[in-house]
Amino acid sequence: MARTFVELADTLVDDFDVVEFLHVLVDRCVELLDVSAAGLLLGDSCDRLRVMASSAENIHLLELFQLQNHDGPCLDAYRTSAPVSHPDLRVAGDRWPRFAPAATESGFRTVHALPMRLRSQVIGALNLFHTDPNAWPPRSPRSAEPWPTWPPSA
Repeated sequence: MARTFVELADTLVDDFDVVEFLHVLVDRCVELLDVSAAGLLLGDSCDRLRVMASSAENIHLLELFQLQNHDGPCLDAYRTSAPVSHPDLRVAGDRWPRFAPAATESGFRTVHALPMRLRSQVIGALNLFHTDPNAWPPRSPRSAEPWPTWPPSA
């Protein structure tokens, strides 16, 4: 983890390349969080989400698919400003009728989407994918409680 912080700090130089930084970020998420893949969407000046980085080409395409179909966990995390998780995308068709089949067809089973913030404003969302169902139950950074899953508990 220390190596990653040093690597990320090294990008903060005069000729800083934000796209390179975001690619390092998603690659390190895959390494450090033991997920299969990661993708990052950020809002532009008109509040339209754009694919900014992905750990693999199939994730880039899946993130584009999510945007084009207005359907997916990153969009929900961005809109609600809250983490969104689903333990098994094979049974997530009711929640994401277009995204869930596309994600499972790409080999992914679990998804965790995290809102990305700049101070108090949500500026994007990070998708973390795993190929195993019910894999990697994340914990909230501020507590030992798991992040909310879909559907929410009553």
